[in-house]
Amino acid sequence: MKEDFLHYVWKFQKFDVGNFFTTNNENLRIKSQGTHNLNSGPDFFNAQIELGDQLWVGNIEIHLKSSDWYAHHHETDPAYDNVILHAVWEHDAEIYRKDGSVVPTFILKNHIPKNTLQQYQNLFSKKNKWINCENDFDMVDSFTLRNWLERIYFEKLQKKEKVLLMELKESQNHWESLLFRLLCKNFGLKVNGESFFSIAKSIDFSVIKKCCHERQDLEALLIGQAGLLEGEVEDWYFKTLKANYSYLKHKFQLQNENVIHPKFFRLRPPNFPTLRLAQFSMLYFEQENLFSKIIDAKSVAELYALFSVCGSDYWDTHYNFGIGSLERKKRITKSFMDLLIINTVIPLKFCYAVQQGRDISEELLKLAAGISSEENVIVKKFNSIKIVAENASQSQALLHLKSEYCDKNHCLQCAIGNSIIGSSMKIIQ
Repeated sequence: MKEDFLHYVWKFQKFDVGNFFTTNNENLRIKSQGTHNLNSGPDFFNAQIELGDQLWVGNIEIHLKSSDWYAHHHETDPAYDNVILHAVWEHDAEIYRKDGSVVPTFILKNHIPKNTLQQYQNLFSKKNKWINCENDFDMVDSFTLRNWLERIYFEKLQKKEKVLLMELKESQNHWESLLFRLLCKNFGLKVNGESFFSIAKSIDFSVIKKCCHERQDLEALLIGQAGLLEGEVEDWYFKTLKANYSYLKHKFQLQNENVIHPKFFRLRPPNFPTLRLAQFSMLYFEQENLFSKIIDAKSVAELYALFSVCGSDYWDTHYNFGIGSLERKKRITKSFMDLLIINTVIPLKFCYAVQQGRDISEELLKLAAGISSEENVIVKKFNSIKIVAENASQSQALLHLKSEYCDKNHCLQCAIGNSIIGSSMKIIQ
């Protein structure tokens, strides 16, 4: 038994129907359970109860045992002076306020149905389950699932917003600079994301603005800062970019000692850092005022049009310097653009709108719904239990569900867990 289960039972007032009494045999009627307090202090604020014929307004404290009141030193904390009811699983001690008056106690154990307890215990008995509700997940109705996934999708965006605001501060509150850093990071994907992020942070965005009108300058700048133009390679384009970078490095007094060197190991050629940086430089060469265009874009098609770029002609026959390949345009694929929209564009649009005091939730849901669900281990596992993820907003929500709820056993804060346990409960009238 965990205390958060008792919080859940009290919050949603789910008991057997019947007459309630305190441990001192006073008739108890719960008129309002109060507001759940997730910070320090009593568990529920501003509750209303009737004890006998007397109406009481105040706070509720919940414990597994009555004696926890003393174990937690509430008797010396003035924040608990206004507790009007102590709801417990087991009553093992009388509780007194500082003035010597008894705190009325209500034993929850006597009013929770046995089948509810069994359902709760089943949910939290691991038994090699991937998630606690694995055996019941497919029985949760689709309406509950869809609404919960939509809610936690925005919860995930809110979590990302906090990270973006810290990065915005580092970027001197320059939104275009923030976009440049985020896009660069996501062009590196999982393997080279931190490396590409360090590359972007090593160059002041004012330098990017000065170089973006010359494609070769920008390409030399990014690939050079990555440390990929060091040494000697018998390749004309390598030598051209190296000379260009040497000039730019001196002109703008650039440093790259803190740049994380990108990796090639175990990457497929289309994801080689040389090619990805070439494509990224082409994006900023072709798309002037990219931030404004992204903020103004209302459809996936508009965003695809922005990101549909390829490397310069040299990369038609190369993935790396001096190593030839079959000739073809190395254009950014739709699946890669989807990742950029999911991981950069939507979070940035959300963050910017919040800072502007605008609600664009419907627009963002439409964007995410227009992108296919991601294919990864977690999403596949959820879909093997019950087909849930049909678009990117749902697959993103499932990732958040797994990491923030399932892995942390926060089932009682989850609508899915509530649905499973609540199916066997009766709500007090």
